Amino acid sequence: MGNASYDVVVIGGGPGGYPAAIRARQLGLSVALVEREHLGGICLNWGCIPTKALLRSAEIHHLVQRADEFGLSVKGVSFDLEKIVKRSRKVSARLKSGVKALLKKNGVEVHEGVGRLVGAGRVAVEAGNGEAIEIEALNIVLATGARARSLPGLEADGDLIWSYREAMVPTELPGRLLVVGSGAIGMEFASFYRDLGSEVTVVEALPRILPVEDEEISQVAHKEFEKQGIEIHVSATVCSLEKGQGQVEATITPETGDTKRVTFDRVILAVGIVGNVENLGLEGTGVEVDRTHIVTNEWTETGEAGVYAIGDVAGPPWLAHKATHEGILCAERIAGDSAAHPIRRERIPGCTYCRPQVASVGLSEVAATESGREVRVGRFPYRANGKAIALGEMDGLIKTIFDAKTGELLGAHLVGAEVTELIQGFVVAMNLETTEAELMNSVFPHPTLSEMMHESTLAAYGRAIHM
Repeated sequence: MGNASYDVVVIGGGPGGYPAAIRARQLGLSVALVEREHLGGICLNWGCIPTKALLRSAEIHHLVQRADEFGLSVKGVSFDLEKIVKRSRKVSARLKSGVKALLKKNGVEVHEGVGRLVGAGRVAVEAGNGEAIEIEALNIVLATGARARSLPGLEADGDLIWSYREAMVPTELPGRLLVVGSGAIGMEFASFYRDLGSEVTVVEALPRILPVEDEEISQVAHKEFEKQGIEIHVSATVCSLEKGQGQVEATITPETGDTKRVTFDRVILAVGIVGNVENLGLEGTGVEVDRTHIVTNEWTETGEAGVYAIGDVAGPPWLAHKATHEGILCAERIAGDSAAHPIRRERIPGCTYCRPQVASVGLSEVAATESGREVRVGRFPYRANGKAIALGEMDGLIKTIFDAKTGELLGAHLVGAEVTELIQGFVVAMNLETTEAELMNSVFPHPTLSEMMHESTLAAYGRAIHM
């Protein structure tokens, strides 16, 4: 049992934890980071990054199949699933080594093991070999992330019923695939496997897919997925999964109609996440846990002095970029940086990298109306944009919502090619408290997809030029 003392100890080296550690070092604090498994966390190793590598392979496969539309001739199109998975893992490994180098460069001391609170200002770190040390810290940051949620009777077994981990490293392509849940994770996997040729069925308990998105955007995405051959059941539940010899029989119960039993080769469970709040030594502290997440204030502070929580373990939105900014805010708060200010959660963008992509920021049309505001709504379709037509990507919609009295941009909701890149323009605009006037008077380059952002703004005020 050894002892060490730091200004800050961060438990968890994911997209919230390692930026918090680096920023704290930049501000002159001594910092230790405790990580039990993978630097970079779930996002880099088993989430955001490797899934985008998989989706890129599926996207290219889809484009090659459309070669004739672009005057090209490609014969004998095939893919090697093992190589696709290996590329995804290689991308992840490269970035993981980059995180390690960044921590070393910034002078963050990394302790491999499981960390937990063992008293005021004290953290015990137990390594995999059973050895333990105790660290003293003036400030402790909990950045332990989250894990996949399981429901009674719908537990992953790693063989026929997959969590996101197994879904990212398939050894063979399922002929028939069931995806339970239609949030970002569910629809990304549905899109990936469908583009490679699986017959995909999605079951969602709520009345529409992508339920956190603006209703109109969800409807557009729904139609596009069905055009691709994805079978979608909303307001339906998977009551049971019965495993057989290499197959799973699912009992699907719709809100109305008859229950049916359907056989699939594999099932992916994508029914949400729960925070990793267990075994952190929170008992007897002032840290409050609300179901599966730690309660914090706008400064990432918990109810225990000197203890902070950031990222997925601190609740929604469960996004890597939210975790990163919370980590930076937390470090600046600890260091007493007067320039630090709380994150406005309504200005955090959300992105889903399925085909078509979906991205949004701010209030939906329903939420804006229910807030008591009079709103102006602008819409501009992809099929009216020259660049979209040239790309062969004519299905999509840009939707903007403004306060009718002040012109404030309240929300932006996009579905279509590359909208996960376009959305940041609206994010910057909202943070600069832009009104419709600034957006209308901004010159957008031609020909680009970004012109639709301009046209959607014009449309909200009856001034669209190309529609």
